[in-house]
Amino acid sequence: MSSYDALDRELLVALADDPRATVVALADRLGLSRNTVQARMSRLEASGAFLSFARSIDPGPLGFPLEAFVSVHVQQKRLSAAVAEIAEIPEVIQAHGLSGPVDLLVRVVCRDAHDLFRIDGRILAVEGVERTETALSMGELIPYRLAPLLAER
Repeated sequence: MSSYDALDRELLVALADDPRATVVALADRLGLSRNTVQARMSRLEASGAFLSFARSIDPGPLGFPLEAFVSVHVQQKRLSAAVAEIAEIPEVIQAHGLSGPVDLLVRVVCRDAHDLFRIDGRILAVEGVERTETALSMGELIPYRLAPLLAER
């Protein structure tokens, strides 16, 4: 695990405030040279500091206005094969392995309740999946963020 120095954290705070900021804008904001910012950005990217940029795409205009969380119970010996098969379902946009009674928390997008039923059926049809529990998202109340965490450091 790499650690970030004060300048790295300042750069990350600036990016959290304005994720689309250019290298030149970041250099101006931080009072640094463009080359310094570019070098730091390259090093941060190589260290894995940045998550996927696809995360910012809204599925609503693509025809998927609803989001749900599917808790999936899987036979442990089939877990990796089940995850691989679930990953083939296009409406699955994210999944986390969990400790505790639920094995996977799968985030899906869907067109409507009937579409959600179909997607849940596809997950249930995966070999090794024992059962699912599905909850429709009523709305994102706290979006993904790191600025408050960065401010604490």
